[in-house]
Parts: sequence; structure tokens; C-alpha cells
Amino acid sequence: MTANRAFQEASPSLFGFVPAEDDCTPVPPQAAPPGKTTRLPSYIADHRARLRDRFMQGGAGAMPDYELLELILFRAVPRQDMKPIARRLLDRFGDFNRVLSADPTQLAQVEGVGPAVVTELKIVEAAAQRLARSRVINRPVLTSWDALLDYCHTTMAHGAVEQFRVLYLDRKNVLIADDEQARGTVDHVPVYPREIVRRALDLNASAMILVHNHPSGDPTPSAADIDMTRQIVAAAGTMGITVHDHLIIGKSRELSFRSSGLL
Repeated sequence: MTANRAFQEASPSLFGFVPAEDDCTPVPPQAAPPGKTTRLPSYIADHRARLRDRFMQGGAGAMPDYELLELILFRAVPRQDMKPIARRLLDRFGDFNRVLSADPTQLAQVEGVGPAVVTELKIVEAAAQRLARSRVINRPVLTSWDALLDYCHTTMAHGAVEQFRVLYLDRKNVLIADDEQARGTVDHVPVYPREIVRRALDLNASAMILVHNHPSGDPTPSAADIDMTRQIVAAAGTMGITVHDHLIIGKSRELSFRSSGLL
């Protein structure tokens, strides 16, 4: 077996979302003086049009992170220059992926970020996770390993706290459930082997893959990680359930217990 990744989807609520409008649509009457309409300033409208054209012609690879964020935020705030907000988000969280995966309460602490911006970012995050999930769900995991790793990185690599997930497989190694067992702190997550095995029995699962992230970015396992894995393997083994692997997801790479000789 080789490296890895993980899943789950948490669809953000769309209630309260500020609908997108055409950039030059007149402001509603209550927002403008009687008898007058306000249009988007031409320099902002032109900037938005140029970004959209560049994206359609060259794709995301032709754009730095802050411009891709601008494109996303255009829908959340139809009549404002979004470059300052995009740059503040990147300054606060470090990169595009960490912006999308940031906790909503932390996003809201950034100057200029309101509910509409938070909702838009979480919609994009959910869409990315659902796309990655569609490539592995109900498919034989061991023959879709790269897709599984992509999914795990998409959902876990940029988390601010540790989370522990279990991927449950049937007798044909088809993924039948992806459970988040627990969330913890920046360097610890509580794990209960009995609960993991009980859930496997409830699902009639024949095998499982353990996955957790290291918010530090370094997927090197700790002594506690190794000990906990052995406890789960032993508990599962008594019930005839196989643990195929334990994956630790870092920021840019992952570690496989099986490939590293730890399982």
C-alpha cells in the first residue's frame, strides 16, 4: 500500500446568503436617492471584467491566490473592491487553502469580512470536498488510492485542530462510511478503540483505514500515534476486522503506517 488522504462534507447553510447581482445593476431604490441610480464605479467593473476574462482564458493557474479569492468574493459583495479583503485573508491565514478551510468565527475577525463573505468561502470549500468525495465514495478504495489521498488532503490538510476519521470498507474494500470520530486540539485528539470497533460492527464493515491530520504540517507519527494505532489494530483483530492503514495527513504530504513499516 502507499500514501493517503480522507473525507466528509459539511454543507454550509445558504440562509442569509447575499445573492450575486450583475455588477452594473442599479442599486435598489431604498439604497439610492429618489430619482437616481448608482452603478458600480467603472474602474471596479473593468477590473472585475479583466479578472474574469483572464480566468476563463487561462484558468486558475494563471492567477495568484489573491486574485482567485477576489473572483470568489465578487458574488458575496457585488459593489466593492475586494482586493484589500483578499489580501487581508491571505495575510491572516497564509494561503488559499487555509482561507477556505478556516473556521467561520476566525474568518469573521478579519476586517471587511461579513456573513456573506464567510458563506461564500464555505460554499467553495464544501464544493471542493464534494468533488473529491465523489471520486472515492462507493468505489474500491485500494484501487483508487490516489483519489483517496486527494480527498483526505482536501478535507483535512489545512485544519487548525487534529481530527480523527475512520473509513469503513466492505468485503470488496468499497468505502461504505466515512466517520469523523473526534476533534481535538492542535496536537492531540481523543480516540476510543471500542467505539471504532462498535461502529464497524454496526456497519458490518470488514476493514477500515484510519486517518488523522497534523496541523503542524509534519506527518511524522508520535509515540502516542503509534501506540493508539496498535490498540485499534488489536481491538479490531479480535472481531476479524482488518486495519489496512493509518494515514497521517500533513500540509503538503502524508505518511502511511503500512508503507513505513509501522503496521
